Amino acid sequence: MTNPNLDWAKMTIPSTLARSAATWPNVSAIEEGESKLTFAGLAIAVEEAARAFMAAGIQRGDRIGIWAPNSARWIVAALGLQSVGAVLVTLNTRFKAAEAAYVLEKSEARLLCTVGDFLGMNYADVIAAQKLPALERILLLDGQSPNGKSWDAFLAGASAVTPAAAKARAAEVTPDDLCDFLFTSGTTGNPKAVMSAHGQNLKVFEVWGRTVGLRAGDRYLIINPFFHSFGYKGGWLACLIHGATALPHGVFDVAEVLGRIQREKITVMPGPPAIYQSMLAYEGREKYDTSSLRLAVTGAAPTPVELVHRMRKELGFQSVIKAYGLTESCGTVSICLPTDSAETIANSDGAAIPDTEVKLMDPGGKEVPRGTAGEVWVRGYNVMRGYFNDEAETKKAIDAEGWLHTGDIAVMDERGYIKITDRIKDMYIMGGFNVYPAEVESLLFQHPGIAAGAVIGVPDERMGEVGMAFVVPRPGASLEATEVIAWSRANMANYKVPRYVEVVDELPKNASGKVVKNELRDRVKARFGG
Repeated sequence: MTNPNLDWAKMTIPSTLARSAATWPNVSAIEEGESKLTFAGLAIAVEEAARAFMAAGIQRGDRIGIWAPNSARWIVAALGLQSVGAVLVTLNTRFKAAEAAYVLEKSEARLLCTVGDFLGMNYADVIAAQKLPALERILLLDGQSPNGKSWDAFLAGASAVTPAAAKARAAEVTPDDLCDFLFTSGTTGNPKAVMSAHGQNLKVFEVWGRTVGLRAGDRYLIINPFFHSFGYKGGWLACLIHGATALPHGVFDVAEVLGRIQREKITVMPGPPAIYQSMLAYEGREKYDTSSLRLAVTGAAPTPVELVHRMRKELGFQSVIKAYGLTESCGTVSICLPTDSAETIANSDGAAIPDTEVKLMDPGGKEVPRGTAGEVWVRGYNVMRGYFNDEAETKKAIDAEGWLHTGDIAVMDERGYIKITDRIKDMYIMGGFNVYPAEVESLLFQHPGIAAGAVIGVPDERMGEVGMAFVVPRPGASLEATEVIAWSRANMANYKVPRYVEVVDELPKNASGKVVKNELRDRVKARFGG
């Protein structure tokens, strides 16, 4: 358990690493296959990386990109660059070359840590073909490319910098220094670089870990990608703060994950609801022992109460907790408590984390009454420092009084718990009624034959827009579109009933496990003339 009396807002990531190495020197920090690093060993590896970055001429405030799947080396590289005062720039592993180049150009990254072949593409080769005048060097965390320098060869440069010089540089880093740029598309336009600082991230994830019950010695399978705040900040950074063991996982595969849970005695496994739905729907799941599982933290999509019950009963989780956040809030706005009922966890996204404020507002900037839907506004230490080199968009997102306008719609109950109903941009209007796809998806999950579903609004001449549902059958179940529509009519208000249903084998998902609704919209554009 961390010390809640420590002022985490005055800590830095390098000072947190030093604290962890002193507090839990012999506890396993990262495990990857046969390779294991204790917290003391991690501190040594990070110092070597920091010295190599210094030898490469990296200065405080310089940006360094990481475009690679989850791995131990990813963590060492990130901590190494943050220890010399550089800013971590994360790149989505599903990016194509042009998208990655945009992020590197926008952030003015000097170095890129990447890999050779991954998912059928050589990342180093495709970036080398882009015109990026600020990018000086490509480092290979794994794999091969004539366009990149191997990690071992890069580390050899550390000999030119003394350990004392690296320690002095780490001591210069301040809590207010920027530690990362995470890119977000927001609601419109090109991706924007969200800036956040050391102290605010540490304060947020000390609270997050303490609230969910993350503890020293926990074995945390990190499926959420490190380029996302859930895998990075709610993943390995939370492990560093709380003394848990991080077990990076590259690409989600149900059988592989179930095997790792059994083999490596995983206790903590956060992720979006789709991950748990996939595990529950997997034929042959009963062959795996998942009894070591203790804690799940979920969010980013509807979590039906039946899913919470099944996660506890069938997968063995003692604690299923829901949280809500966005990149612009260091990843966390609100959180449930372990003592909350399954109904509360399914039907809310928790209350504001301590020492922050949340209110729900109407389009005119007036606070709405409890029980009424409104846009989530957030104020406190979790709010980003702004968008890099984009003052206009920063002013749109954060008002003069410091409130972050999230673009998410929620309802707040009398306890201050909020329930995210949808993104403003995903809501559609059918015959004058606001329809929130997330709510319809949650209802569809109650259908005995549906394993997962996604709903979008499609054009309709008479009603303006109507719902279209894409549903995945549970193993062994047979679904018919007409039957799903009839069931919906019997179980939800008429305006929420999808007018079209398509039965699919799977839903398109991004690397974070979220359903990519734009792909679904593109799929039906020709059909509806959108």
